[in-house]
Amino acid sequence: MTGVADCRDVMSIPMRPSREGANIRTWIGFKHLMHLMEEATVQWFRARNMGPQRLYHEFGLGLEIVDTSALLPALLEIDDEVVGEVIPKTPARFSVKLAAIRKGARVPVLRGSIRVALARQGHASSANSVPGEFEPLLVSEPDLAAGGSDRHDLKITPGTDPQSALIARNPRNFLWSWQARYFHCHYSDRVRSSAYIRALEEVVERFLAHRGLSIRRMLEERGWIPVVSRVRVQLLANAHMDERIHTAFVIEEILKDTAYDARMDCYVQRGDIMAHTATARILHGYAASDGPQAGQLAVLDGSTKRALMEVTRS
Repeated sequence: MTGVADCRDVMSIPMRPSREGANIRTWIGFKHLMHLMEEATVQWFRARNMGPQRLYHEFGLGLEIVDTSALLPALLEIDDEVVGEVIPKTPARFSVKLAAIRKGARVPVLRGSIRVALARQGHASSANSVPGEFEPLLVSEPDLAAGGSDRHDLKITPGTDPQSALIARNPRNFLWSWQARYFHCHYSDRVRSSAYIRALEEVVERFLAHRGLSIRRMLEERGWIPVVSRVRVQLLANAHMDERIHTAFVIEEILKDTAYDARMDCYVQRGDIMAHTATARILHGYAASDGPQAGQLAVLDGSTKRALMEVTRS
């Protein structure tokens, strides 16, 4: 594997979106586009006979997605045929493009980047040496994500609960806590990237409902449905099965009266430290859900902007 891909490294993968992802009309939501992106990357490893099953059982390694970012320039429909293109840029980072095939032409629906790691599994039965070209991807389990400057752990004083600590950090934070169940995890322990993508989708929905802008209300009263044009999800530290994940969501800016830029941060309390386990950014707007304007961005009026930006408690 080289730092810059040659033509043999590029892989085109035929794909289809999951029917589960079509919740409004026949459009596929951002979460399932990111699932396709992840699946395309895993297929790149499988094509080299280094799929997750072999990595785990033969080498004692877990294939982890630790950083995913995507631009979504067009809508994806449920019956679209999709071609995924995966290009390695460095040993651990890949460029991924998804295109829908329509009338013989490729329509770009995702352009993104994805970073992977091979994490040693303390409970795996084998620990053979991985082929040399994959050695740069190796990380020890405690240092899975190497969060760096994006990670901001919080120290809390005795008697302070996590919610109070997160409100003190930003009074505009909307808070939601969830327990890491087994179906949020893989390799019998760690919360996986796709669980945080699901959490991002859910905390947005909970936030909007709390602000009087529920999905159903906006559909019925205005014919609007939220759309996503940009998203990034990063793992910063391990979270484990059964831990409680405290999630803070805040809208930071409204852009050109058509979109809002928001941030999600996830923490796990360990003693007097709130460990920062994941962070995400999402650029959200609204689009018309029906009629001749279906799919076109809506302009946010004053009442909607005030509801989005006001300071309220979770």
